[in-house]
Amino acid sequence: MDLNLNLADITPEEQEEFKRNVFLTTVEEIKAWARRGSIWPMTFGLACCAIEMMAAGGAHFDISRIGKEVFRASPRHADCMIVAGTVTKKMAPILRRLYDQMPEPKWVIAMGVCATAGGPYVKSYAVVKGVDQIVPVDVYIPGCPPNPAALLYGLHKLEEKIRLEAKTGKRVM
Repeated sequence: MDLNLNLADITPEEQEEFKRNVFLTTVEEIKAWARRGSIWPMTFGLACCAIEMMAAGGAHFDISRIGKEVFRASPRHADCMIVAGTVTKKMAPILRRLYDQMPEPKWVIAMGVCATAGGPYVKSYAVVKGVDQIVPVDVYIPGCPPNPAALLYGLHKLEEKIRLEAKTGKRVM
């Protein structure tokens, strides 16, 4: 019995049936699909944006409907760090240490204007002018503070980025 299948040897009706019933993909796209659906966020709430991040887990916004409801307390169990709030220079080494402890692949979301650019405290000597000076940031969520819907949108954008990285095979910054 010959198991080699050549699409040129079958009728057009059989080709259509084959296309409807056989799913063709790559292993990288399957891994990306699984990662997109099971992002495990680690919270790094530092200020008022953290309250909005916690509100996303409440009944009104229900972050669990997209499978991200369990915020991890340990960096070893997380693949996405959500930095919410003002990062001070004293807190920067701790942020970096936690990021380094996360397993690959890992992503970072900067939530709020303080995490993205220093916020209203940008002129202070003690505030980091954006978390991207410490760790690479994948998604920026603007606002002071951004509402929970913005966080859900940012997580959706991260999922799109993971899908694009699987298709291209390169890390997208």
